[in-house]
Amino acid sequence: MLKNITLSAEEVVIERARQRAEQNNTTLNSEFRRWLDQYVDVPQNLEELTEFMKQFDYVKVGRKFSREELNER
Repeated sequence: MLKNITLSAEEVVIERARQRAEQNNTTLNSEFRRWLDQYVDVPQNLEELTEFMKQFDYVKVGRKFSREELNER
């Protein structure tokens, strides 16, 4: 069930946000819901953070790149 809330922001900022949403073929309301979902999904404690970081296990920290690798494009 959706629930209405009231927010306040500078009029100019709201208008710019609406224009940007329109350029992305969406609405400000839809973008706010997406942001809110992301906001509440941020890990809140060490256990949640550890679970979140497991999705990046493929990243190897500390490896040094060769000159050739650094210059690849």
